[in-house]
Amino acid sequence: MKVVLLTITAAVGMVVMVALTSVSAHHSFTAEFDINKPVTLEGTVDHMRWVNPHSWLHINVEEADGTLTEWKVEFGLPQGLYRRGWRKSDLPVGEGVTVEGYLAKDGTNTANARAVTLSDGRRLFAGTSAPGGDQ
Repeated sequence: MKVVLLTITAAVGMVVMVALTSVSAHHSFTAEFDINKPVTLEGTVDHMRWVNPHSWLHINVEEADGTLTEWKVEFGLPQGLYRRGWRKSDLPVGEGVTVEGYLAKDGTNTANARAVTLSDGRRLFAGTSAPGGDQ
């Protein structure tokens, strides 16, 4: 009987730990990004990470002096992007993109994307977690 009780207790403990880890990995928009600091970034795709709970686009933006700055841009869930018309083939390395979004509060080269205009002119919603950003 003690073995069964110990097994059940251990199983419940592991479920709780997994749930807490998942919750802590996710953040609110307002914790990291500033709705009052919109940004438009024009650059080329370095790579895209289609991962949960947020996908990440890495782009290289050319500065006025000609140097390149890498930006990390947060998107929504891969499944949500797919439902909005995104395909992995939309973001090949070297492709030019224009990203509209919001700057990170910590001053890093990080943004939360609202929409992306692709080089073929298509404009796709990026699944932002910004308040009122579901358009």
